[in-house]
This record gives sequence, C-alpha cells and structure tokens, in this order.
Amino acid sequence: MPEAALQAETTHYDIIIVGSGAGGGTLAYALAHTGKKILILERGPVLPVEPQNWDAKAVFIDQRYRTKEQWLDKKDKPFTPNTNYWEGGNTTFYGAALMRMKVRDFEAVEHADGLSPAWPLSYSDYEPWYTKAEKLWLVHGERHIDPNDLPSDPPYPYPPISDDPGVVKLKKHFEGLGWHPSPLPLGINRDEAHPQSSKCIRCTTCGGFPCLLKAKSDARTIVLDPIRDLPNVTILTGHLVQHFETSGDGKTVTSVVTKGADGLLSSFKGDIFALAAGAANSAAVLLRSVSHHHPNGLANGSGLVGRNYMFHTTSAVISILAEKFDSTFPKTFAVNDFYFGEPDGSYPYPMGQIQLLEYMNGPTLEGQIADMIPPALVPDFLADDLARHMVAFLTMSEDLPKLENRITLTEDGQIKLSYTANNLESHLRLTKRLEAGLKGFSLRQHTIFEPHFQIDSLLPLYGTAHQCGTIRFGRDPSTSVLDVNCKAHELDNLYVTDTSFFVSASAVNPTLTTVANALRVGEHLIERMG
Repeated sequence: MPEAALQAETTHYDIIIVGSGAGGGTLAYALAHTGKKILILERGPVLPVEPQNWDAKAVFIDQRYRTKEQWLDKKDKPFTPNTNYWEGGNTTFYGAALMRMKVRDFEAVEHADGLSPAWPLSYSDYEPWYTKAEKLWLVHGERHIDPNDLPSDPPYPYPPISDDPGVVKLKKHFEGLGWHPSPLPLGINRDEAHPQSSKCIRCTTCGGFPCLLKAKSDARTIVLDPIRDLPNVTILTGHLVQHFETSGDGKTVTSVVTKGADGLLSSFKGDIFALAAGAANSAAVLLRSVSHHHPNGLANGSGLVGRNYMFHTTSAVISILAEKFDSTFPKTFAVNDFYFGEPDGSYPYPMGQIQLLEYMNGPTLEGQIADMIPPALVPDFLADDLARHMVAFLTMSEDLPKLENRITLTEDGQIKLSYTANNLESHLRLTKRLEAGLKGFSLRQHTIFEPHFQIDSLLPLYGTAHQCGTIRFGRDPSTSVLDVNCKAHELDNLYVTDTSFFVSASAVNPTLTTVANALRVGEHLIERMG
C-alpha cells in the first residue's frame, strides 16, 4: 500500500499492547495504576450485550460471534477456526475453568510419545502469581482433594461451586471406584450463600456463551471494565495489527501498523510493545514483520516463531442415561487421579484430566458435537429431550511440542496451521478409563435401553481454544524466542504475554497460567519503567 495511505498517530505511548484477552488485558490492568500512557489495540469490536448472548441457536448453529476467517490445514484445506475476535478475546466465550498447572508440569516429564520439556521457571516461581490471579479472577474451588495438590497450596479465595443433585450422585459413583473427583476451579461471580443477590445465577448458558450478566470472569469484566475510563488508558477496537516496524539497527520496535475496519492503515509509536493476539495470530504478526535485519520475521533468529504449536488432545464423551440427569449447571468437578498415569503405577505415563462439561441442549449439541458424531448415532430426536438425559465429559491430555506442528503464512498472508496429533496412546487410555468408570452408573435402571452409552470423538483441528507454544520462552536464544521475562531475545522492547510463551501445554486449561504470567511480566515492566 502506498506510504500516503499510512496515517501516523501523533500520540506517543509508554506501552502498546496488542490484544485485549487474558494476556493483554491482564497486563494492561497490572500497569494501569502506574499512570503510564497505555494503548490497547484490539482487532475485534466491543461485544454487544443482547438477547442473542444467551441464545444457543444464535451462538452454536448460526455462529453469530465466531470469526468467518479461514485458515489452511497442512494439506492446504481451508477451515474456520473456533475462535472469536472481540474486545476481551476468547475469554468471553470460555468455560471459566481456571486451574493451576501441576508442579511436575513445569519439569521435564517423559510421556508415552516423548519428552515434555522443562520450563525455565518452576511452580514455586509461579505460585505467588497464581494466588494473585485466583483472587483477581474470582476463582472458586477447594484444595487438597485433587491428589496433585501441594500441602502448601493456599485455600482458594472463594468456596467451591456446589454440585447439582445429579452431579452429587455421579461424584459418589466415582468415589466408589476409588477416584477423587475434586471441585473444578471456576471463575464466576457467584455467591451461593446469598443467591438472590448473586450476579451469577447458575444459568444454562455459561461455557461457549458470552455472559449476558457479565458474571463470568472474563477479560471484559475483570480487567478491562475497571480501567477503561482511566485517563491514561486507551482501548482502540477494530484495529488489526499488520506488523511491527523497527529502528535502523533492528534492535528496537518503534511502531506498530494496524488496518482499520475502513481498510486504512495507521501507525502507533511507543516505548514498549507487548504482543498478546493469541498463539496463532501473535506468531503471524511476527512472521509478517519482515525487514533487512529480520528476514524471516521479527525475533525469529532461532527459526522457532510459529513452531511447537499445541492445543491439547481432547475428546467429548457423552453418557446417555435412562432417567433425566438432574443438573442445569453440571460443570463443577474434575478427576485428576490419572493425570500422571495409573495410580498403581501400571501405566507410568501421564494421561490427563477428566472434566464435566457444560449443560447441553439440542442447539448446543448440533453446533458443538453433532458434526463429530457418526450420523447414525445422531437421529432427529437427539435434541432437547434426549439432551436432558445425558451427561457430557471432556477428556484432555497433553500434546507434545513438535517442531513440525507450526504456524506459517501463505504468500498472500493467510494463516496455515500444520498439525499432526501426537501422544494419542495416553489420551485413548484416559478416554477408555472414563468409559469403563461410567459402566454401572445410572440414576435409575431402565429396561427399554441400556442405562447409558458413550459417544466419544476426538475434537478436530478447528477446536483451537487452547492454542499455545508458538513463541516459547527460555534462557537459551537458540532454543527459545523469549527470555524468562517474556521479552524477545533479539529486541530491546518487545514482550509476548499470551499463551504463545508456553513451553509445554500440560493437561489443564491455560487461562490461569496466562493471567498469572501477565501479572508477573507486569511487575517486571513496572520495575523497568520506573
């Protein structure tokens, strides 16, 4: 585009943050009280608060809020990623599960399919930031039921969310097997002691939906709303970042160029830049930022930008019961007994976590799960009535970082995600363990059909909600892109604070670690900026 089309903004910012989700929004929140001039650039608009927020058909079938953008897979086949571009990022639509990684997740761990590498920092380095993150993001839970909790781990800041009657019966069934179902740490603004005044009402439209009441701990509610009216904070939506520009010696980022909804380019100058656009898009921004000093993309001297993409190996397991499952808010516990293998040592490799999933109805099934289930198992009556007879689980296992699993760009700038699943033996074992554990569970025996059957299906490539690892941090510039403060090794003033910095994926949802890390980097930047 001709230089004349570039509009140079006159305001100079102390820090410019690209992305307003868990990593970018939390970083802005951590810095807002300093009085430094902060600019947050978000490609998406502000999400409207409207009745469709709670409309399953609008959300899951019409995909009202999902991007229409297309990526390519490793065979150059186009697909639509399961991602959302709005102020607050994907946290607006997540299931609010906010879990710490385990102590061993930060260490080198041998898996059936290879090594999960050690992080440059330990659990003890992150523990105080986890505690701060749990308080800030209103996490409800209970320690020391999960077999992997440390005795020294502090109590959650808020009590666990109570189980519905159907979930209580399911939990007792699992406990009868010797399992230890533990309350799922959830970030919701719920006061069960005073339900009439509680912001969260335990509705059926939580995970996958934007919360109409803003009672879910998402970036909009927790970190953007408290700072959006501060005089030193500017949030600009509708600005898709194209690339960074650097100084003559290539060592310092000087500005960021964006494209607005009107197609016009704008340039914003700052002292420090933080990239938090999501693991795929952050890598894409760096790969687009080509210059004489950075011919393979910005900060990419190691060749690792875009590589080691991970997004968890996950399966949906559905159990259909003879009687209605008495729960409208079932996502209240997880099972971590098999996280690092069979408890008796018979299988020594990590398997992962079992989580209850959100309440399902007909449109939710059709939009989220039906396209993954063989058509013969999805008759027309698999809608609201049958959904009331089912309980859904997620089995989630760690996928290992592989160089060949990566983000690249086509000649015309389209994102290409080349990914081959790995570590499937452990995941299959975990899924079969759950299926076996469900045998014998029913709310009431029924002679018309078996009290339950399972449908399990590996979630496909477009399930990119847990993407991470494309701009990993570390101590060695030859094997990492960022240093331990998440600053690019090759740049004086470029940081990355989304899930891109992850060295491994663990087998828990990544949001809490992202929030904790953003708070940690925020303190570093406060010290740096003085």
